[in-house]
Amino acid sequence: MPMFKKVLIANRGEVAVRVVRALRELDIKSIVVYSEADKDTLAVKMADEAVCIGPAASAQSYLSMPAIIGAAVSRGAEAVHPGYGFLAENAEFARACADNDLVFIGPTPKSIEMMGDKNVARETMMRIGVPTVPGSDGTLDTVEEAAKFADEVGYPVLIKASAGGGGKGMRVVESADQLESAFDAAKAEAGAAFGNDAVYLEKYLLRPRHIEIQVFADAKGNCLHLCERDCSIQRRHQKLLEEAPSPAVSPELRQRMGEAALKAVREVNYLGAGTIEFLLDIDGNFYFMEMNTRIQVEHPVSELITGTDLIKEQILVAAGEEISFKDRAPFMPNGHAIEFRINAEDPDNNFWPCPGTITSITLPGGPGVRLDTHVYAGYSVPPTYDSLIAKLIVWGSTRDEAIARGKRALEEFKVDGIKTTIPFHKKVLFEQDFEQGSIYTDYILTHEQLLA
Repeated sequence: MPMFKKVLIANRGEVAVRVVRALRELDIKSIVVYSEADKDTLAVKMADEAVCIGPAASAQSYLSMPAIIGAAVSRGAEAVHPGYGFLAENAEFARACADNDLVFIGPTPKSIEMMGDKNVARETMMRIGVPTVPGSDGTLDTVEEAAKFADEVGYPVLIKASAGGGGKGMRVVESADQLESAFDAAKAEAGAAFGNDAVYLEKYLLRPRHIEIQVFADAKGNCLHLCERDCSIQRRHQKLLEEAPSPAVSPELRQRMGEAALKAVREVNYLGAGTIEFLLDIDGNFYFMEMNTRIQVEHPVSELITGTDLIKEQILVAAGEEISFKDRAPFMPNGHAIEFRINAEDPDNNFWPCPGTITSITLPGGPGVRLDTHVYAGYSVPPTYDSLIAKLIVWGSTRDEAIARGKRALEEFKVDGIKTTIPFHKKVLFEQDFEQGSIYTDYILTHEQLLA
């Protein structure tokens, strides 16, 4: 298959900028779609072409398949890059692209369906021998069914939406008297977020780490993993800081987790970039949690420790080429990388969203510092979308050096006009448990002084 001449980016924010840059390096023209609220975003200014596809509401713009497909066809695009979020894991959208002779830069619709439904994914992993957290046998329709499972495995349990991710439709239930309200709330949230209110239950592991394996596969049968990321610092199941490699993963454990992840890749005939997410308990046992059938927000830390460009590789593989870095696998981490999600939120006010106009901004730089962003001085952060405004990624030859660079870069990073999570990240880097690598998914809950 010849290389694409023009690709449409069906997303917004920093990931749209990231894809525009990758396309430019490949000498491919870019088309960015945007909502009325995003007419001044950096991606719109940088792209070769830009098409307004609707008003601010996502349902009428970034989630509107007819508008996006129409823009791609009318502008002569040959492929669509979905970024992450919105329609990136929507099998119907991938099929719509194919039906209109557009290459979907991602996995096949079948792979998305198999791994996008968490319950189906869990059953698939059990069948091929990948460890899974004890969970309900399929989705649960009633709170009575949920109560029966919870009584069998014991509290606490975790209610999870069968479709989607990002912490939506997810509730931890500590005791029986909390189950009914949590079950109803999880179903309602899942239905509103994904159009599917199906939920299932898992045994809730106490103090696990969230470890994920970056995987990549092409249509020629090559598949490999690019080490792990530790994403344990979260708030309400939303990641705030990620690092690679994990301070808790030994070379032997990395090999076992990588082999388990590649089992999943082969089983679903995966194509492109994806992530297998695991929970790692305090005894060193790991359990499959879910697969993200797309590139992830935190992919830069994997790029920095492996010397790869996953976005460009996505595009090349979608065009029919083999993985260019396959001869360098299996990867061993080169140094250490940390990503800080800079959100327009007020960490001193329960991370409340803080949209508004950025009156001035000073960006960090220097050795080992990377910044992925779509904002600039004078840019107005809209209240309509995710609050991520930048990703600060630092690399060092050791974890200590990466932390030192993170401290320096965060001190340089100034954003005026809105509140951001920069002060929170500064506190984390000076906190003793983080410095020692003793981080678990309850880190925020057990370190309330970081929010004081």
